[in-house]
Amino acid sequence: MSSRPGSAREHETSEQLLSHSASPPVPESSETEVEGLIFYHMDLYGSKDRFDIFPEELSGQGDRSLGDMKRDSALSSEKIQHSQEAGYDLEKEVAELAKMYGIDEDREKELELLGGHTEMVGSRWPHTRTGKAGSQGSIFNASESSSPAKERSQSPKQQRLPGPKQQRLPGKASQDEDQNKVRAEDESPIWSRERLSSCSMSDEWNSQAVSEEEEAADVFCSTCKIPIRAFDKLFGEHKDHEVAQLPSAVESEKEEIHKNMCKLEEQIAQMENFASHLEEIFITVEENFGRQEQNFEVHYNDAVQVLAQKYEEQLEALGEEKRQKLEALYEQLVSCGEHLNTCKELTDTTQELCLENDKASFMKAAVTMVERLEEFLKKEVDLELSTQPEFEERVIDFSEVEQLMNSINAVPAPCAPVINPQAPNAATGTSLRVCWGLFSDDTVECYQLCYKPVSHERHSDEQAEHMLKVKETYCTITNLLPNTQYEFWVSALNASGISPPSEKAVYVTAPSPPTIKTEKIRSCESAALVCWESRDLNPVDSYTVELSKLTDEENSNNITESVVGIPNCEVLIHLQPSQTYRICVRALNLGGSSERSEPVLIHTTGTYFCLNEDTAHPLLAILDDGFTIACDELENPECDLPVYDNSFTRCIGILGSLIPFPGKHYWEVEVAEDTEYRIGVAFENTPRHGYLGANNSSWCMRHIITPSRHKYEFLHSGMTPDIRITVPPTRIGILLDYENCRLSFFNADIAQHLHTFNSHFQHYVHPCFALETPGILQIHTGVAIPPWTALP
Repeated sequence: MSSRPGSAREHETSEQLLSHSASPPVPESSETEVEGLIFYHMDLYGSKDRFDIFPEELSGQGDRSLGDMKRDSALSSEKIQHSQEAGYDLEKEVAELAKMYGIDEDREKELELLGGHTEMVGSRWPHTRTGKAGSQGSIFNASESSSPAKERSQSPKQQRLPGPKQQRLPGKASQDEDQNKVRAEDESPIWSRERLSSCSMSDEWNSQAVSEEEEAADVFCSTCKIPIRAFDKLFGEHKDHEVAQLPSAVESEKEEIHKNMCKLEEQIAQMENFASHLEEIFITVEENFGRQEQNFEVHYNDAVQVLAQKYEEQLEALGEEKRQKLEALYEQLVSCGEHLNTCKELTDTTQELCLENDKASFMKAAVTMVERLEEFLKKEVDLELSTQPEFEERVIDFSEVEQLMNSINAVPAPCAPVINPQAPNAATGTSLRVCWGLFSDDTVECYQLCYKPVSHERHSDEQAEHMLKVKETYCTITNLLPNTQYEFWVSALNASGISPPSEKAVYVTAPSPPTIKTEKIRSCESAALVCWESRDLNPVDSYTVELSKLTDEENSNNITESVVGIPNCEVLIHLQPSQTYRICVRALNLGGSSERSEPVLIHTTGTYFCLNEDTAHPLLAILDDGFTIACDELENPECDLPVYDNSFTRCIGILGSLIPFPGKHYWEVEVAEDTEYRIGVAFENTPRHGYLGANNSSWCMRHIITPSRHKYEFLHSGMTPDIRITVPPTRIGILLDYENCRLSFFNADIAQHLHTFNSHFQHYVHPCFALETPGILQIHTGVAIPPWTALP
């Protein structure tokens, strides 16, 4: 509601205005006069009569009177009506009104909170029309509301009727309170035109509002696990809850679902594998049942056969006993019958003799009868039974049957296992990993692994055998010798016995770490020659050199390069200039790789070489630093120094190790002014019985002291140019240039070039040094080539 400007009752309270609005409707008019007051109905949005009360000019957003604000509101309503009739941009006009009354500030705050989601803000923030005191009003969305079209479809008379809509205005305050409870973050309640037109539309409006709120949710409450609006986080019940952006929450939930799906897929795969395993177990049970059934049948048949055999044997023995008894009794019965017949005959004969009347005949017959009777009576009559009628009790031996019966439920002895060949890199210097398999379904309780070292001697069987019992089909044997071959064989055991042994397999342990010969290492600015020796009696397959570059920042052991497949105990490695490398060597065979050797450091700041003691003259001594040579006496018949076949015998000299690197090489020799010496280079085959520089295989600078001066000679094949040196050098630099076929000598103290040999070196050369009088020469290697050695 709004009153006409200039009215005497302009500041009447809203309660009084609401009480007046309950007056009876006045037809054909949008105005009602009560005691000099004129009222306009709030629902006449589509009425032209309403817009006539507003002024035609708009004012700014400065300090204005309440009447000016009402005039601006009326003018805005008129423009809205015209825009509806003429297709004017109503949404733009409403936005201008919101800016005019400062409503856009709240909208900007919401936009700021939502992080720039302008589409959500525009679709959710309604535009406000101020009421009488600016604290209440109706808010509608011009882009979504269809009420203007409905109003245009009504007659002007119906639009001007104040009717029930005005009668519901007193209840507006309570409705506003309800809306404030629902949406505590808004300062003014939200009213739709449908709610003002009919009470029956309130429920529909609430459902639409809830739906809009759900659609407008742009953050996710992690505490409640539901989507919410940004305003609910700032001013609502989710103020103290932890929230996240809805897109990030969606991505997080998707990731969680994806993880759970992956876990579910893993479980499915595990269950499928387990089901497959169960199927295999089912098949195995059926197969085992068939084998066991066959085993039962065989054993029971054997037992029945043994029992039948036992029965036949016992029955036959019993029948034999019966036959023997009957035969003995029969013989005794026959003998008894014969004896009885004889007795009867004698009795009858005696009776007949007694009846004889003739005494002479009686006497003759009586004598004979008496003899017969005496002879017969002398015979012993055996009245004992020759055999007893009882049969002896026979004990049947069922041990064999019992053994057969017991073997029915016993597991048969397993078959022989099959030992696997040695796998690459399955050994260390002191351990071996041996694997085998049992290619049958026999039951095995444990395995018996035996091994012994392989000996190539004739009495190899005398090697001690070792035995281990293990449960698994693999075993790691420790405390073995490096780079040694061992024979392995295995047997399977169960309750029934032990299987035959497997075929023997030969395994070999990894080699011992090599030992790098530090004194044999040679290097230059671009390469190094590394030498080592094996600590194993048996040969190895190859060697690997591992090198790491050391820097000032980190002094680590990180392997930067490996040279593999080296067949011998030396290798030439190309390196970078002015660097320091840590180098280790490993030995390899079928068993695997050895541990790293003790590392050595190689510097590429210059040329490094060492002195070859095998070439030293017996009177020449090498001091502890390895680069200082000395000679105390020229004649020493009791010299205890070793004499080698490769030693110098006439020249008190020594060769350095070979310099096998192309390019330029530089070293220096420090001498005393009164020392006589020869320094230079020589081939490997330079004669050991001659002097350096006196042949075509050596080039050297010679210094001798004559009564008149220090004499310096540059010798090759005994020839020397005529060169006089005024400043005796105490530090001589030697530059060997293979590519340019030059050997140059310099006074390093004053950077003076002394002499250069131009000669084609067909082979690599050795540095050479000799003393002609007692003295000391100190050699300096690893010296960077000075810039003043460059020759035109």
